[in-house]
Amino acid sequence: MKRLDHLSMIVHDVGRICRFLGFVSLVPFAVLVIFQEWDMLLPMASAPLVFLVLGYLLTRVPVRDFEPPVSITLVAVAVAWFLIAVIGALPFVFGLGMSYTDSLFEAMSGWTSTGFTMIQSLDQVPMTLLFWRTFMQWIGGIGIIAFGISMRRKTQVTLFQIFRSEGKPEDLMPNLRSTGWKMWKIYIFLTCLFTGLVMLAGIPLWDALNLVMVAIATGGFTLHSAGLAYYNNPLLEVLLLPVMFAGAIPFKLYFLMYRGKIDAMFRDKTIRLLLLVALAGSAIVSLELYLFNGLNPLTALREGVFVSVAGLCTCGLQNADIHVWAAIPLAVISLLVFIGGAMGSMAGGIKINRMALAYEGVKWWFRRFFVSSRVIVPFRYEGRMLSREMSEMEISKNMLVIALYVFTVFIATILCLHLYITTFRLDEVLFECISALSNCGITVGFITATSPVAIKWIFIVLMWLGRLEIVPVIIMVMGIAKGLRDELLTEPPVQAEASFVRKNDEPA
Repeated sequence: MKRLDHLSMIVHDVGRICRFLGFVSLVPFAVLVIFQEWDMLLPMASAPLVFLVLGYLLTRVPVRDFEPPVSITLVAVAVAWFLIAVIGALPFVFGLGMSYTDSLFEAMSGWTSTGFTMIQSLDQVPMTLLFWRTFMQWIGGIGIIAFGISMRRKTQVTLFQIFRSEGKPEDLMPNLRSTGWKMWKIYIFLTCLFTGLVMLAGIPLWDALNLVMVAIATGGFTLHSAGLAYYNNPLLEVLLLPVMFAGAIPFKLYFLMYRGKIDAMFRDKTIRLLLLVALAGSAIVSLELYLFNGLNPLTALREGVFVSVAGLCTCGLQNADIHVWAAIPLAVISLLVFIGGAMGSMAGGIKINRMALAYEGVKWWFRRFFVSSRVIVPFRYEGRMLSREMSEMEISKNMLVIALYVFTVFIATILCLHLYITTFRLDEVLFECISALSNCGITVGFITATSPVAIKWIFIVLMWLGRLEIVPVIIMVMGIAKGLRDELLTEPPVQAEASFVRKNDEPA
């Protein structure tokens, strides 16, 4: 009975998210009307229709009002993310005639704000579908957090668990529903502000809006097959840098600024660390492009800075073909993509906060070797002094997530090398897997529409795992395995014996 209660709660929460998205996914119809692409009416109607019908049916499932364990919330979020991609793929199937695997890949890349694409000729795609790609990344950037917080629920602790399930442990304001609407207001305001900024580079409103929406969500979809090279506009690339940074910093800082605490942005240690890593990465990559790729200093600086910032912010926009880069600058970009932005932001990766905590943890662990076991060595992090038990628990959880990321990349790389024999180097395949798991989308060209279906599914799973930071999916798989094992162990042997007797007693 308890298992059924948990299952009904998962189904109910997923239904609420689907119902919310059913209304939100009607926004692209405004683009359909503006550009008068009436042939896109039925393909675009498929997603909101399925969202609304499924949401209505799932929310009709009776559910008891009790506080579920954290694992149930994690499973609900994991199921919701995959289901959203499954439904979001429908416009590509009906509008472009893409295979369902390619459509699901495109939708997963969109909702997870990754940036890989299966569409070979973007310049021939209807404007409505182009905006649907952009809109998925924009909504996916702010995440299910805002979906959950904006929903009306009696158990607000569950909403806080939904917030935590995406690896965003920052404090919320007392009124969760009010917080959700404030998040949307801030997000829309930043999008409008940066759209005006990008238009200063001479970019039309349509292009500027789409670029800003994917950049602030740390996505990577563009309107043209050539990507940013289509514009060949250095000023545009410079103006996109602060937009990508805006998506990679903790959202809680925007709340502080919303309440008039402007100086919080400049006093935050995470912001300073993020800027320091971005500056160091940009300098190293630019220098190595000059030394090992023979680029002139200005070109090396232009490509090195933009790709380094985009990599650290896990934004898939790129102004260079990194397939022709030497292995050394590519390795530095791989490290930046693996680190990612700050916790509580729209960025992916393991998060720069975890790297800082890992560094402090290792330093604290070694300091304890040089003192007596009776001496208490305090552990300080973010201005707080933690007990030994709490320190060891937090450091262990932190290192577990990092280890899971490394292990997942290792396994995915081996599978790709076995299933797809190409001319791509090992470091390039490794980079592509890191980019997928970190929801970045910067590519060397390994994953394309011509890739084998098995490779596409590996990357679909990687993008899904990266958006959830792996742990919820592991809990879901363990829960399913545990349920199957319990059913096998509790199955009465008498029933099997009785069925055997009946079968042998039946007339021939």
